[in-house]
Amino acid sequence: MLMEMTVKGFLAELASKSPAPGGGSVSALAGSLAAALVAMVARLTGTEGDNEGMRGILGQAGDLMEKLNRHVDEDTAAFSLVMQAYRLPKQTEAEKEQRAAAIQEALKGAANHPLLVAEECLQVLVLCMEVVAIGNPNALSDAGVASLMAYSGITGAMFNVAINLEGIKDPVFAQQAKAERDRIMSEASHLYAGIQTLVQKKLIYMVEW
Repeated sequence: MLMEMTVKGFLAELASKSPAPGGGSVSALAGSLAAALVAMVARLTGTEGDNEGMRGILGQAGDLMEKLNRHVDEDTAAFSLVMQAYRLPKQTEAEKEQRAAAIQEALKGAANHPLLVAEECLQVLVLCMEVVAIGNPNALSDAGVASLMAYSGITGAMFNVAINLEGIKDPVFAQQAKAERDRIMSEASHLYAGIQTLVQKKLIYMVEW
């Protein structure tokens, strides 16, 4: 399990010539790191007493962190299914048909999974806006980094959606996936721009870019 490795061990595995883990697992990890930072800022802001809003943020961040942790390994598993499908025999016509069907099914799974990762990273990004807006001002830079990681997780996941859609022949599936991709990216881009503006407004020495 990738998430049970040490950081050094994970990096060594990532840097190896093995194609997995790769960008999909890293995108999920980016989202999980963002959720962890959101949780930290929530705790530093205070979740005791009547601070119900911050308790809610803390709970949501924890749930999303756990989900995205699982996706780190699940992305590698989805990629492995694609590789297994391509390795199926193709000597007879029946084998070719079975192989083609298995490839299409695996590619759909490999496209659906990063869409889910992107959606959950988007939920983390929503929490980032909240902790940037009302979180402990001394942890503002941490909230800003969380937004960077969440947005990276979203865009990285979309790279994997795109590369798997290239091989999918089902036009209905492809159209639905593209619509979901466009919805998530539109919401994420708008939200991330707002977070950047707010961070730049609050940090006196922030350089605008």
